Amino acid sequence: MAYGRLMREVPPPTAPYEFLLSLDQTIRPLLDALEIVQAAASALGRHLQVNRCAYADVESDLDTFNLTGDYNDGVPSAVGRYRFSEFGAECLRLMRLGQPYIVEDSETDPRSQSVLASYRHMQIRSVICVPLLKAGKFSAAMAVHQIRPRRWRQEEVDLVQLVASRCWESLERGRVARELRELNQNLQRQALVLAEELTRAERQFAQLVAGVTDAAIYMLDANGRVTSWNPGAERIKGYSAGEIIGRHFSEFYTKEDRAKGLPARSLSLVASAGKFEGEGWRVRKDGSRFWASVLIDPIYGPDRQLVGYAKVTRDMTERRLIQEQLNQAQKMEAIGQLTGGVAHDFNNLLTVILGNLDTVQRRSAAGDERSQRAIEHASRGAERAAALTHQLLAFARRQPLNPKPTGVNQLVTTLLELIRRTLPEGISVQSRLSAGVGQVSVDANQMESALLNLAVNARDAMEGQGTLSIETHQVDVNADEALRLGDLEPGLHAVICVTDTGAGMSSEVIARAFDPFFTTKPVGQGTGLGLSQVFGFVKQSGGTVKLLSEVGHGTTVKIYLPRVDAESTVRPERHRDAPRGASNETVLVVEDEEDVRSYSIECLEELGFSVLYAADGPSALRLIDAHPEIRLLFTDVGLPHMNGRELAEKVRLVRPELPVLFTTGYAQDAMFQQGQLDENAELLTKPFNRSQLAERIRQLLDA
Repeated sequence: MAYGRLMREVPPPTAPYEFLLSLDQTIRPLLDALEIVQAAASALGRHLQVNRCAYADVESDLDTFNLTGDYNDGVPSAVGRYRFSEFGAECLRLMRLGQPYIVEDSETDPRSQSVLASYRHMQIRSVICVPLLKAGKFSAAMAVHQIRPRRWRQEEVDLVQLVASRCWESLERGRVARELRELNQNLQRQALVLAEELTRAERQFAQLVAGVTDAAIYMLDANGRVTSWNPGAERIKGYSAGEIIGRHFSEFYTKEDRAKGLPARSLSLVASAGKFEGEGWRVRKDGSRFWASVLIDPIYGPDRQLVGYAKVTRDMTERRLIQEQLNQAQKMEAIGQLTGGVAHDFNNLLTVILGNLDTVQRRSAAGDERSQRAIEHASRGAERAAALTHQLLAFARRQPLNPKPTGVNQLVTTLLELIRRTLPEGISVQSRLSAGVGQVSVDANQMESALLNLAVNARDAMEGQGTLSIETHQVDVNADEALRLGDLEPGLHAVICVTDTGAGMSSEVIARAFDPFFTTKPVGQGTGLGLSQVFGFVKQSGGTVKLLSEVGHGTTVKIYLPRVDAESTVRPERHRDAPRGASNETVLVVEDEEDVRSYSIECLEELGFSVLYAADGPSALRLIDAHPEIRLLFTDVGLPHMNGRELAEKVRLVRPELPVLFTTGYAQDAMFQQGQLDENAELLTKPFNRSQLAERIRQLLDA
């Protein structure tokens, strides 16, 4: 079995999130290294049901390791000092490369035969051992042992990697917290001794703090003004000691947080609770922002009066980015589940609609302008529906953010039908779109996803009965309103309001509504990510979100986005004359959807091809055997009994030269992610028209 090679720190979609959240809650408050290691090993060992789970620190020779704590079930503790080479040269090699070492049966694995005595001595029959590299250096390892053979799954390897990373992070966090606590205690003790001892303690403190470069460690006086500054603070915040000492620490906060009084509130919490710990945006000297983890402890004088504060700040921007990637993955999974179930059938319908509109347009009288205009309007509407389906499918497979000038009313109008199809019949969907709203610069895929999120939240709040209203209008935000609304620039803004008649929210719920993972739904119903995703996307697009709600009176979500003057144009597709076929060119059409099959047959016969057809794979194979004159196989991918890819593989066993044209309502990377298309095969994405079908078949036949 092949296992992933790279160290994993971001959970895959299959990870046991409840276990990981429980593990984080268990080890986060711990400071003692042995307690952290023991808790992590016990949790992972019990979860994977193994006989031993251990964490080890690696020495500088990158071979020797100290196993400081372990979990054991039916085997003795293995705490002690060992070398990776004792368990085979391959084990040592993979550890130094940063790759997991996995043995499913040490008695039969050729890599362990020369050192089998070591495995038997420690009662190891199967093992996962993952290295932990930080800043490119092999620093630690985590392993799980089994006394019997075991076939490890990739998700189990991933989980060991994730737990190892979390264990290391907790050890580092505990180390910094212990250093700070010891420092604070030392300062309090030294305040009681003679002046000479105080001077010596201050010198030791300065040396210790000066040696820390990955954390900003500094002191404040009782009024919150900076009194000391270490090199780590200069590196993270950008100020030199001469520039910042004597200035108030609130300068590190954003203007929004200063307006809310957060700096004073944090010091007040330290005075009342003895500690402040939190995370939030902070501002560097150059105006750039970073996500900070903040710890503030009080400093007391000999008379137990508060004389200042010890403050530690760490730059957690990279960790926050990883969390945002996790949120993005969960969001894409939700959208993929929503769109995947309907996309195939929807694209089949669009194939029939667009194809027959094309047929009607070609056959209608050239001078009948009203009929031609009606057909063009209907075609444009169906093409927009097809574009929306493809956008949703592409987004579900993580498309990069691509902001473009987008008409607000056009986007909402395009999305309304999908929202109506998503919501139950008991919910009425209404829209009031004001003229002149104009365009905004957003990623249309993300904007549609945000509105779908709000619609699904409204559906849950109304419990299947009620009214969902979507309104648009334009507002001119002045400077005072921009400050009140948040991070907005004054000027013209488009506003999208999504209102439901559901249960509404209390003020306490509103205050936390945009927090990730906060939800009022029962366990197992909702992740608490919907509103936080909407808020993050709108903020990234230069806008803001406001929430208005009252218990028993429904909820309104207002999205403010700055208007742009750019205009987009859509060029209608020009179809060339479709290439013709010949009566001696026979095409086998395999399609389970009757309307799509009939349309395809009609197009091919009109183009001059001879046509045979089948509704499933087994029927198609019988026709292949009976009709050697078949020149090309045109098959849908999503067939009953046997999918299109499997059908093509069976046909190639008897007719390896036969060209194959696949068609599907899904994106290419979704249906053929297992590999590239075979030679002499092409893919035609639904919906398709007569010209596209003719050109692709002609291309394959003439190749």
